[in-house]
Formats: sequence, structure tokens, C-alpha cells
Amino acid sequence: MSIQVNRSAITNSLLGLMVGDTLGLPYEGLSAQRIAKWNKRHLFNQSLLLGKGMVSDDSEHALITARSLCHSLCADSFGRSLGWGLRWWFMRIPAGMGLATGRALIKLCAGFSFRNSGVYSAGNGPAMRAPILGVVYGGDDQLLKKYVSTCTRITHTDPKAYIGALAIAKISYMSSQNNYKFADFKRSMDILLKDIEGQGIDEFWQFVGLIEKIESKGEQGIKELLVSLKLDKGVSGYIYHTLPFILALFFVYKKDFSAAISCAIRCGGDTDTTAAIIGGVIGAGINKEDIDKQWLENICDYPCNPTYVEKIANCLFDRIEQKRVVRCPWLFGPVLVLRNMFFLTVVLLHGFRRLLPPY
Repeated sequence: MSIQVNRSAITNSLLGLMVGDTLGLPYEGLSAQRIAKWNKRHLFNQSLLLGKGMVSDDSEHALITARSLCHSLCADSFGRSLGWGLRWWFMRIPAGMGLATGRALIKLCAGFSFRNSGVYSAGNGPAMRAPILGVVYGGDDQLLKKYVSTCTRITHTDPKAYIGALAIAKISYMSSQNNYKFADFKRSMDILLKDIEGQGIDEFWQFVGLIEKIESKGEQGIKELLVSLKLDKGVSGYIYHTLPFILALFFVYKKDFSAAISCAIRCGGDTDTTAAIIGGVIGAGINKEDIDKQWLENICDYPCNPTYVEKIANCLFDRIEQKRVVRCPWLFGPVLVLRNMFFLTVVLLHGFRRLLPPY
């Protein structure tokens, strides 16, 4: 099947994810109530490093996924490339990652294949790698399932993690096609989930029903959803907490990138990941000009920055258009180790600052 993908959808999905990551990172782990005290105006800008932002594992994993797509022509070769990309990322001593992801990467580095390195967990790690898969393969259900399954099970084997990643990928594709019809999402997921066995499908449809009821209520509806899921203090890293929240943000805000990102942060919890995921989803359907220019300019990091994102996006578009492997710019290992040490220092200093009273 010939896959038609828009270059801007690839670029802006990755840029949107990166922006959400850098905006949400300083508030990670804080409750909605504490974020309200820290930021009474609810106007968010990067604030991790003297008014600038740095990326976390969310952006790095999304870029590793995109780079692996450039280096592969099928789901199997994609899995091998992603496995090596995650191994190298882990050996550069990253500052933070989910427990399940860390256990899976230890197995990868110990010699396990990408096919059996995953651990039984329903964390949201696969969801942050899913938007770019949806943008590229969302128009072909069979290919989408193969790539999402490979990308998910390299770290997480709980069926709920796979279902969550599939749903994120599907709404990313819908966003890239400017399709915001809830009925189309339900129909697509019904088709995608028919041959999936395991726990979590009934629970998935239960919260989909909740989202359908609050779609027209705006942010108040999102707050009602979080209260019903007992997440009013913050969204956790469990995929069946993250997923309904992301779905609600998408169907309520649609193309309003700034409002969706701001709401994701205000609701607290795993703010860098939720803001990153919704940034990647909505970013797929907007123009670069729809992302606040200051938010892009305030990303101060190396090598994962907007310039590198655009290089990866162009390589991925060429790979799709030319139907051949395209080599991407290499990330220099020793430099990344030093960068990660600096990043860890910045995060620790920021953590100590958060122990003090708000400004």
C-alpha cells in the first residue's frame, strides 16, 4: 500500500511533542493544587534553566523512534533499529526513565532481542513513542498494528500498554488528517481491537464512554473526567490514566495547541509526558506558526533541539517518499553523557527549589 504523509505533519508532531515536554518538565510530579500556587496566572513558559527549557526522555524516545523508522523498511527491521537506539540511549546514562522501561533496557543491554525484552507493565512509555507512528502509518490499520506492537512490546508487554499506544497513534493520524469526529475514532478502535486478546479492552470502552459525554463541556468536562477517575490531584504514569486524559484533551481542544498544553500542565501529575503526548498529537494537525515562536526559541538543549527535529523529520519524509533507508545525523555519544550529567544537575537544583515556598 502506498502511504501518503505530509512533511509538516511529521515535523510539527515532533516539534509539538518536544515543546510540550519542555513546558511540562518543571512541573512534573506536582499536584494540580500546587501548580496553581506556583503559577497563579496559568501562563506557561519554559522555566527549567533560567527561562529556558531542556528535553526529557519523552522527546528523546520520540526522536529515537523517528530515526529508527528512517533506518527500516519493515516492522522487523524497525524493531532491531529501535532496540539498538534504546540501548545506546541507556548507556549514555539518562537522567530519568520509567521503572518498566529501565528494566526492559537492562534486558536489551544484557543481550535480549527486541522481541522478548519487554516487561509486564502498563506504563505510558510506549504512548510517548506512538504519535509519530500514527502520523506515518495511521492510514493502514495492519501496518499501524505491526509497528505499534513492535514499538510497545520492546519495553511493555501488558495489553493495556499496546491498546493505549494504538489509541494515541490513531488520534495522531486523525489530527494529521484534520478529522476530529469522535464516532470515527470509536469505529477505528473497534476495528483495531477486534483480534486483540487480553485484559483491558472492557475498561478501555468504559472510559471512552465517559469521554464522549464530556466532549462538549470544555475544560470543565475534563476536570469532571479526572474526578471520576480519581485523578483530580494529578494524572499518573499508568496508561489507563494517561490515555483518557489525552483523548479528552484532543477532542475538546482539537487544533488549539496552546490551550491543550496549558490544560495538561494545570492538571498536574506526570506533566512532561502528558504535555508531550498531546503536543505530538495536536502538532500533527497544525502549522508550525500555530506553535508559539517563543516556546520553540526557548528550547536550549543539545543535540535534541528544534533544528535536529527538522533534520530527522526531513530524513523520515525522504524515507517514505523514496521507499529506501535514509541515514540520519549521528548523535555523538560522549557529548551526550556530558549533557546528561549537566541535565541531572539542573533537575536536582530545580527539585531543591521546589521545596521552597512559591514565588
